[in-house]
Amino acid sequence: MPPISELLPFILTLAAAGVVAGVLAGLFGIGGGAILVPVFYQVFGLLGVDDSVRMQLALGTSLAIIVPTSMRSFLSHRKRGAVDMALLRSWVVAVPLGTLIASAIAAYVSGETLMTVFAVIALLMALRMFFNRDSWRIADDLPRNPVKWLAGVVIGILSGLMGIGGGVLNNIFMTSHGRTIHQAVATSSGLGVLISIPGLAGYIWAGWGDAGLPPFSTGFINWIAVVLIIPITLLTAPLGVRLAHAMSKRQLEVGFGLFLTLISLRFFYEILG
Repeated sequence: MPPISELLPFILTLAAAGVVAGVLAGLFGIGGGAILVPVFYQVFGLLGVDDSVRMQLALGTSLAIIVPTSMRSFLSHRKRGAVDMALLRSWVVAVPLGTLIASAIAAYVSGETLMTVFAVIALLMALRMFFNRDSWRIADDLPRNPVKWLAGVVIGILSGLMGIGGGVLNNIFMTSHGRTIHQAVATSSGLGVLISIPGLAGYIWAGWGDAGLPPFSTGFINWIAVVLIIPITLLTAPLGVRLAHAMSKRQLEVGFGLFLTLISLRFFYEILG
């Protein structure tokens, strides 16, 4: 392990990321993974974590942190009566199934492949938020099963491969089917719970016994990062919820798009560099 003098800047970076992740969890109905994954990737690299497991470790650790963050954000949104509980109940099997499939995939593909998936999906979602129009709606209401159930599986798979709570994908799914961005954000916070818990278990299994993992790791979960960031995200998530309900639909969309674009460009730079 590096000396504490070398670890301190990284600890401070992780703490700052935790503040941002917590606010984003409440603001956009996401678990904060979209900010934590790239930060973890950089920090683990500076700490000498092998490239063969660095991205997987970032994804798994992000999902572990999303568990309590999503729960806190979900409870705050539910108090305001904005969560579509019927949709969440219909996805109680589909979304976790997709997340477990994603963790199995992550065990066998390269870190660069996972980075590419993250960057491409994030950029596509950003473009959708920037150029969103009411005329882009697929329908005026959510689809029936089995289409709705399959959508839950796909959201679970893509979210698991990105280490996120599913909010970015669910926001697009719901707004494309006639739901408001505010209801989508609120419901996405509950979706993060359905993704993060099986994701935590799946990434532990996927990385079990890997020789390239740093100390205090169980599979692809690093518990030092988890213990450091969870309290910070829990404290800051309610602030994001208040901001979300104070902003207009278009402000939420543009802000979300800018955030996703920055993250995507950063990963593309890493891949091409």
